Amino acid sequence: MRAVDWRRSKLSKFNVEPQTGLAIMGDEACVTVEKELDRVVSKLEQLHEIASAEIGDVASLMSQLVNVLENAEQMLVTTLNTGTQMNAPGTPGSVDDPMGETVNMQVETEPSAPQRLTESQMEIIRDAISKCNVRVQKLSTEHRDSHGAVSKIGKAIDRNFNSDFSSTMRVDALQDEDNLMLLNKAIAKHYCRQGMDEVARTLIKECKMSDNDAQDVFDSEREFAEIYSIWIQIQKRELTEALKWAIRHSTQLLERHSLMEFRLHRMRFMQLVSNGLESQHDAIVYARTNFQKFAKPYEHEIANLMASFIYLPGGLEKTPYKIFLAQEMWTELSFTFLNDACQLLGISKNSALSVVVNAGCTALPALLNIKQVMQSRQVLGMWNGCDELPIEIDLQPEFRFHSIFACPILRQQTTEDNPPKKLTCGHVISNDALHKLSNGHILKCPYCPVEQNAEEAVRIYF
Repeated sequence: MRAVDWRRSKLSKFNVEPQTGLAIMGDEACVTVEKELDRVVSKLEQLHEIASAEIGDVASLMSQLVNVLENAEQMLVTTLNTGTQMNAPGTPGSVDDPMGETVNMQVETEPSAPQRLTESQMEIIRDAISKCNVRVQKLSTEHRDSHGAVSKIGKAIDRNFNSDFSSTMRVDALQDEDNLMLLNKAIAKHYCRQGMDEVARTLIKECKMSDNDAQDVFDSEREFAEIYSIWIQIQKRELTEALKWAIRHSTQLLERHSLMEFRLHRMRFMQLVSNGLESQHDAIVYARTNFQKFAKPYEHEIANLMASFIYLPGGLEKTPYKIFLAQEMWTELSFTFLNDACQLLGISKNSALSVVVNAGCTALPALLNIKQVMQSRQVLGMWNGCDELPIEIDLQPEFRFHSIFACPILRQQTTEDNPPKKLTCGHVISNDALHKLSNGHILKCPYCPVEQNAEEAVRIYF
């Protein structure tokens, strides 16, 4: 980015490395929060052990109470049965009773109310209840104390990480109607890529997008929408549409030495083999039909696939071939299809919106840290450019879509304001270098002795 070297020299005056220093600051914040988290996790593990022991004791006390109550109930029933006596009808009375032979009498005695619980049983119950209350109160106190420790994690995050992103924002960018419409188009295209056409149409309607822009949204993403739909089907272990697409583009895939079509046929073949002996004939016919054009590069692998018929009587579950139908193989196949299909069609597998968001999230921590450094050193004037950053952001290769040209004379990357220019001799330098080396209209190439007209230099695009 422009003026990076100058800004790096300015930062060096304050002993701040633009990348390593920021990485150290971020690492220190992560280590601090991680220590607080480890402390809370350790406390919760101790609480878990204590709670398990206390709950076990409470369960033992409750079991003891149940036994005491069951014994008391059994004694109560026995007392009631022995305290109630009656003479059954037809039973002769006592020998001294003169009416015993002619009168049947039923006598019921009222037993005295038995004592339900003995003093020892009452003492056991009171002791058990008291111990349960003590343990429950202890658990409640320990649990309440853990809330304070958990809340400290949030405070540590707020203290060590800056959540104010306003310093890295350009609010004025979205005040322009054209920029706002470009953002709406990017969001709508992202929805189309995910197969959410109705959501995209609703957004287009609410933002009052023009018909031409709306048509461009659906036309540009129609091919990827088909790819995305097939990708979802492969993850659901459905290969019909994927095989149709691969056969339709078979020639282009073979020219690119893509493995996708063969792997799709291999997976379909293993699906047929996994169905057992009843699908043996179908599997053989499928192999003869579809593996013929792959015979030369994949001869050894095809031979190994044919050997799977040996295991058909017992199934493939306990054989080396079970790996072909594992979930990992389906996931790998789906992403192989997504990558190769997008490369063949010349489209990105990620939407522009997701690329921008992910790249921004990658750059955000470094930007926040350098902003804090600038504030502490009172050098905020360094960051006042609209098309440049004060430090270099090392993005991953997946976020790089264009070649970057650095001027061999000024050692700067070219920009829109300082584009690369090709001289008539074929050498390329930046526009700024062109003007600095020119003497009027005369320019002598710094790499060869050819003199030429500076105005004949042509801008090139990478």
